[in-house]
Amino acid sequence: METIATTDPDQNASAARSQLAIRRIGIDTYRENVAYLHRDCPVYRAEGFQALSKISVHANGQRILATLNVVDDPSIVGCEELGLSEDAFAQLGVADGHTASLWHAEPPASMDALNRKIAGERLSQDDFGAVIADIAAHQYSKIELTAFVVSTHRYELDREEVFFLTRAMVAVGCKLDWHADLVVDKHCIGGIPGNRTSMLVVPIVAEHGLLCPKTSSRAITSPAGTADTMEVLAQVELGIDALGEIVRAQRGCLAWGGTADLSPADDVLISVERPLGIDSPGQMVASILSKKIAAGSSHLLLDIPIGPTAKVHSMASAQRLRRLFEYVAARMGLSLEVVITDGRQPIGNGIGPMLEARDVMQVLHNDPLAPADLREKALRLAGRMIEWDPQVRGGQGLDIAREILTSGRALQRMNAIIAAQGAKAFDYRQPQLGERSFEVHAPASGVVTQINNLQLSHIAGHAGAPKVKGAGVDLCRKLGQPVAKGDVLYRVHALYAADLAFARHACEVSSGYTIGPAQDVPQVSVEF
Repeated sequence: METIATTDPDQNASAARSQLAIRRIGIDTYRENVAYLHRDCPVYRAEGFQALSKISVHANGQRILATLNVVDDPSIVGCEELGLSEDAFAQLGVADGHTASLWHAEPPASMDALNRKIAGERLSQDDFGAVIADIAAHQYSKIELTAFVVSTHRYELDREEVFFLTRAMVAVGCKLDWHADLVVDKHCIGGIPGNRTSMLVVPIVAEHGLLCPKTSSRAITSPAGTADTMEVLAQVELGIDALGEIVRAQRGCLAWGGTADLSPADDVLISVERPLGIDSPGQMVASILSKKIAAGSSHLLLDIPIGPTAKVHSMASAQRLRRLFEYVAARMGLSLEVVITDGRQPIGNGIGPMLEARDVMQVLHNDPLAPADLREKALRLAGRMIEWDPQVRGGQGLDIAREILTSGRALQRMNAIIAAQGAKAFDYRQPQLGERSFEVHAPASGVVTQINNLQLSHIAGHAGAPKVKGAGVDLCRKLGQPVAKGDVLYRVHALYAADLAFARHACEVSSGYTIGPAQDVPQVSVEF
């Protein structure tokens, strides 16, 4: 992460009086710099610090801002020590025991803009630029970040503000340039468990010859993100140089975007949005488009699933979101195509990293057990992207994608990408699932009329996904299929007994399945 050089000579005297030895505190504060002082520390008393104050920490010519926590236990931090969380210690970049000085931090320069947004005012392009620059530089505490996220959610951003926010997020961090006119990517807005189409689309379009540098996120509120699932097969934490070499050699990659410093303010904002469960349209558009533009994409295929338990419930809402994406993308010079898809149920059979990796490899191996819905959706998405190739006529993309998959060429390309990123041992025919499991059975005979995406994600999360790769939910029945009383609807896998108990309790509250007459299956009008 970027650090800031110390250049203020007026504080040298104060610094000399406040030298403390740095102590690394093994606490993951998730993208927040936290410092720890003992209550009896002379510096704590002399400077008049208070718990949750923002302080400026200086060492070896570097400076970070941190939120102060006060402790009473000398085994955590002594009176002559300054404790730093894992994030703060890594950002400051000095050795354990190195001396540091500290004093009160000045408020971020953009605080006035933040206060105006809290009051419901519309912000200008310069305002958003200042706020995002301070966020990326870790000038904001979690409290201030929360205020920004909540205010932009409560007072919904207009489309110009969303453009300003997106532009500001692209402006900080790295921006890749592939020196190519056609750089393609696809993204789903999320909310559908098991929807691992990217891991099929990338090898298909890369094998066709399109450049597809896919940088993906880890799970935010779901049981697995694309990066979590790909991590079952290969390394995903790639630096900029390694990522570039792989993409140039293989025409594609499937990497975690967090190590590439692409739109870093987005990663900080997500750290607040996740626990709050906030995913406002403006923030969603800015987050997705800023990442794709920073990754150097020229063309993006965006998947908006709709359904009763998807993020978007109706076609009208999907069309409103589509227009917002299209407006901002056009202003940013990104060619965007939006598809509205069926989000009534999970895609594929597995929910959780190991199970989703199994589904992907089944499709790539043309295994008869491969989930047909995952296969067909991925082929249609890949076909749309292939038609961006000026040498491909409209309507030919699907047939080209299907041939690449069925011939085994997509599998060969995926294996090459996996090897280039650093392959991990994985047998899709015998995935190492959590050894503790239980089954959920149909309470009555009938037809599966509803599958609750949110509840199944909740259950898989309780079972340990995505942290435990082999945890999750393995579906045995899908929407519209007949069941008899006692038939297995799905199996839950967990590694730890406590996780299994949490998941079992969640199933007892609600299985996520509704059984009824066939006419109760919800219908939805989608593009495919």
